[in-house]
Amino acid sequence: MCIALLRHSFFVRCTIVRRILLKAPPMDAQVKDQAAFPFAIGRKEFIAIIALLMALNALAIDIMLPGMQEIGESLGVADPNDRQLVISAYLIGFGIMQLAFGPISDRFGRRGPLFAGLTVYVLAALVAVFVPSFTQLLILRLIQGAGAAATRVIAVAVVRDVFGGRQMAEVMSLVFTVFMIMPVIAPNAGQIILLYADWHMIFIFMAAIAAAITLWAYMRLPETLAVENRRPFTLTSVAQGFALVMTNRLSLWYTLATSVIFGALFGFINSAQQVYVGIYGLGVWFPVMFAAVAGLMSVASFANSKLVMRLGMRRLSHGALIGFTAVSALMTGLAAMGPVPFPLFLAMFATVMVFFGAIGSNFNAIGMEPLGHLAGTASSVQGFFQTVGGALVGAGIGQMFDGTVLPLSLGFFSVGALALVCVLIAEKGKLFSVGASAPKH
Repeated sequence: MCIALLRHSFFVRCTIVRRILLKAPPMDAQVKDQAAFPFAIGRKEFIAIIALLMALNALAIDIMLPGMQEIGESLGVADPNDRQLVISAYLIGFGIMQLAFGPISDRFGRRGPLFAGLTVYVLAALVAVFVPSFTQLLILRLIQGAGAAATRVIAVAVVRDVFGGRQMAEVMSLVFTVFMIMPVIAPNAGQIILLYADWHMIFIFMAAIAAAITLWAYMRLPETLAVENRRPFTLTSVAQGFALVMTNRLSLWYTLATSVIFGALFGFINSAQQVYVGIYGLGVWFPVMFAAVAGLMSVASFANSKLVMRLGMRRLSHGALIGFTAVSALMTGLAAMGPVPFPLFLAMFATVMVFFGAIGSNFNAIGMEPLGHLAGTASSVQGFFQTVGGALVGAGIGQMFDGTVLPLSLGFFSVGALALVCVLIAEKGKLFSVGASAPKH
């Protein structure tokens, strides 16, 4: 679920980024004839491979949720909140390596770095089957996330190499349609595995699926970056990207706003098993409820794609952020007064996540508006801040879990209020403007 949103926001950045870095003509001029798809594998197979590569991230996170309690008991984790680190460790590795895989793939091409990352992903999952301690498991999850960063960064870059403008948007929408299947089925797959085997089999299953997708991509996915378009990989370019993001008001504050908002999502993912099973006793129905909320988020993201051209990014995202914060405040007030019945909690939480679906992608697009010729590196830096920052905020929310939904509700309200402050600073106190000019500093 979280990777679905991250992918969606990253697509928005990459569409702008690649156009600027490659000094391509305007996007409408890049629309290519569908009949002229340049590779023998065919357009449908190409889309399927890209979607499954990106879906490996959702698999690595969501399939773990039903097994977190058993993992903790097996490896002697005394504090139930510490089990959440299985998710946080993966996200931190995933976020940090985004800084590297983008420039590396621009230098060495797409296939080599992609399959190197996939190999790390598969091997880390296999070795995790044999770990004797929780600490070693966390180290392997960190490594696995680092390898998985290749699938997110490079898969979108491959699409951009082949398609431009409206066709890229169309292809990425189709990719997203396939991708969203994973957050729905992964928790249920994990639950089914646990009915017949222990948690070790989850990692074997994960490695087997990843190996099959890797083999398919290796045999069928061509190199898409021409040699003449490859760029040098230097630390200077990364440092310049950091400086650009940190010194531009619009980019900086929208990046921070997105980071804390993603923290709410990661906080819920960390606490999901404890909330649904520990508080509300859903047992095997936990994956069903998780999938239902993921489905609503998908619908919200699709609705946003249809409304944004009519209403604008700021009107949609600012209104959604206010709604997110207001409903979270209501949920916090009810939780402070005592136990919240499950139907009421689910209704409020689902409403909050619908608002969430209209925030992330729009915030990223707004944050990219003022960036110039270093937009590609700056986009990687934004992804780093949003993933790692969100993971740390989410870990903090998850660690506050006390057997009630109050910490989660309070965490949602806090990040909503903080994100609203960031947006107000970015926009100099003015919300809902149709097309505010992008400040240069």
